[in-house]
Amino acid sequence: MTERTLSGIGVTPLSGVGTVVWYRPDADLPEPPAPEDVDEDAELARFEDARAAAEDELEAERERTAERVGEEEAAVFDAHVQFLNDPQITDGVTDAIEGGLPAEHAVQETFSEFVEQFENMGGRMGERADDLRDVRDRLVRVLSDGERVDLSSLPEGSVVVAERLTPSDTAQLDPERVAGFVTVTGGRTSHAAIFARSLALPAIVGVGEELQSVEDGAEVVVDGESGDLVVDPTDERKEAAAAAADVDVRHESVETADGVDIEVAANIGTLADLGPAVDRGADGVGLFRTEFLFLDRESPPDEDEQYEAYVEALESFDGGRVVVRTLDIGGDKPVPYLDLPDEENPFLGERGIRRSLGPDADLFETQVRALLRAAASADGANLSVMLPLVSTVEELRAGRERFESVAADLDADGVANELPEFGIMVETPAAAFMADQFAPHVDFFSIGTNDLAQYVMAAERGNERVSELGDYRQPAVLRAIDATVSAAEGEDCWVGMCGEMAGDPDLTELLVGLGLDELSMSAVTVPQVKAAVTETDTADARELAERVLQADTKAEVAEILTLEL
Repeated sequence: MTERTLSGIGVTPLSGVGTVVWYRPDADLPEPPAPEDVDEDAELARFEDARAAAEDELEAERERTAERVGEEEAAVFDAHVQFLNDPQITDGVTDAIEGGLPAEHAVQETFSEFVEQFENMGGRMGERADDLRDVRDRLVRVLSDGERVDLSSLPEGSVVVAERLTPSDTAQLDPERVAGFVTVTGGRTSHAAIFARSLALPAIVGVGEELQSVEDGAEVVVDGESGDLVVDPTDERKEAAAAAADVDVRHESVETADGVDIEVAANIGTLADLGPAVDRGADGVGLFRTEFLFLDRESPPDEDEQYEAYVEALESFDGGRVVVRTLDIGGDKPVPYLDLPDEENPFLGERGIRRSLGPDADLFETQVRALLRAAASADGANLSVMLPLVSTVEELRAGRERFESVAADLDADGVANELPEFGIMVETPAAAFMADQFAPHVDFFSIGTNDLAQYVMAAERGNERVSELGDYRQPAVLRAIDATVSAAEGEDCWVGMCGEMAGDPDLTELLVGLGLDELSMSAVTVPQVKAAVTETDTADARELAERVLQADTKAEVAEILTLEL
């Protein structure tokens, strides 16, 4: 057969070779009986029983996912429980049953209306449609006594191909058996894409209807970096994909070809991520997201619980630096026990350091106490702390003063503590523009390219309609990164990057050329980035960066990088 290629959106820098297994879970319900033949009370009771059973399933699934994948990924099932109990949805189902529909048909009809509403919103809200489908399908299955397809026991070497994969579907996939997955729909921020990165699975989403032409049992190569699905690949193509997948894990630190040390660290969203980060050779933690300690609970963690979490992270790495980001609540991270405002645009509202210096000052002080104590622990010399979403010198000074004030209080109480290395996230245009004023007051900058790109380009990062604008390869974003690095020159201030851009091995040479000292990413890409660092010559990298910074368009940037890479 002749090799052919279908293109989609690659969501992991991994390749896999395997055999297509089509997953088509949707089953059409039979025609409903006449309304007069429907026992309304019995159907309402069936619906309530199904809701209770579905909630039990979700709680069990959440627990399994938290243990196997991570707390942050498991939180999606909390949203599913909310949908399951949403009054608008339950009232809609009740009305449909009272209108003469059996429970499963009422669920199908009501949820489909909300799915359509969410899809029409686009962006992240559009992707929530998959969550609704997940809840709908679960309820229909329970009501119709259907059996769930077991994706956890597929034959080894399977490539799962589907219209879409819901969170419940993706959480079942076993990386030991599945060589990758490909979907007709989806984007980089979909739950399927997020799970793929956490599970280290080669994956492509958003291929489109052309994917339907790929037959069950076909041999394919899944290139999760380029987004290419190669059907009926040649032996040479399969060998190349296998070689690309076989990247050595380096547990030692790496340097460029001409001897410049580059720290390659991992982003951590839960304590369960520490083991995989160590296994993949991360030098340390470049972004320890502390939000998981505060989410999915009825009250905030106390000082001791936080202290133990920070010490566990420090102990996981033998002398490796652990950079902890203080609480970044707000935006898309609601916390039930906090009085968070209902804002028109929460990403431009009260979040990050704005809350820590304002309504969450007490929470912030408790967190700072735990961090200062952790800095005085056996491994605490390697602790660094950074503030999120800093936009003004006043915020920076106030944040630093809070650390010094809490340290003085601990000293007065006779509690062992140390001031850790102190830095800020650079994720707003203001921080990039003011970096020269910030640099004398910090030990480091960490550039968060996900937020920096969306704020610089005024393009919400989850909105597929403006995804081309919100790309970190846009000249304006690259110049903001360059301005930040330049501002640190001559100061005792190192510069790291903890956004998605840092984990793209095709951009490692450029980032070295721009002057980054540290790169932090999802653990899955650490080996590839370390390999890319060792192949980079800094003089060539600087020349590449100079050329890229002269580009006027994203297309020109891509052309220069393609020529070099």
